[in-house]
Amino acid sequence: MTNKDQDTFCKKMRKATKEIHTISDTLVNTKLAFGFLDNSVWADGLLVFYEIFRYLELAMIRWKHTEIGLFLIDDQLLRTEAFECDLAFYLGKEWEKNYSPRDSVIKYLVHLRNIENTEPILLIAYIYHLYMGLLSGGIILRKKRQLMHKIWPFQTFQMNGNNITNFGNSNIFELKQHMRDTMNTIAEMLDDDTKTKLLEESKTVFALNNEIIKSVRGTGTVLLKRVVYFVVPVMLFIFAFFVPFKR
Repeated sequence: MTNKDQDTFCKKMRKATKEIHTISDTLVNTKLAFGFLDNSVWADGLLVFYEIFRYLELAMIRWKHTEIGLFLIDDQLLRTEAFECDLAFYLGKEWEKNYSPRDSVIKYLVHLRNIENTEPILLIAYIYHLYMGLLSGGIILRKKRQLMHKIWPFQTFQMNGNNITNFGNSNIFELKQHMRDTMNTIAEMLDDDTKTKLLEESKTVFALNNEIIKSVRGTGTVLLKRVVYFVVPVMLFIFAFFVPFKR
């Protein structure tokens, strides 16, 4: 048996999404990196993903007696309440009063609803990739924010509001392994046509993720602040010491 034949379904998903996943990582690093220094950007990043995780968790409950429900074995994975706690911290307890999903989020939700109405098994592509992303990249982003909090001289943000990446006493490695094992187990129950559709849908997961990441607001304002903090003092220094005064 060749190494290719020995590949798990999770590995096949990773290979199928390698190119668009790289684009997604670049977008996250470009957009949400501003969240390291500004809570408003970080909060907006949470806001665009809140509805998506909420929909998927409700879908897992609706389909708990099918393959989809297998991901619910560990309730520690559920993030809706954690999102709501973090959003309340950043945006205030009444943040939902004036909240309405933006167009890119609505487009994402419509797609999920269409899948659930036609071929719900394909929802597992979204469940797998989004939760694995949170358990991997989400935790890395949190650690980067914590590092910036320690070294940034203009500390205008607080390092609370990290509930979405707080999994209590659960071991992160074990949670990720649970996701992989569950995905591979489900794949063994599926026919080849459905598995092919899942691989294709996995690409759509990242395409839709990229659209909502692009919509994250506030990065321009943060960039302007950084220019003021760094460029202006440098220009004043140059002017003071290198530009001759007229006599």
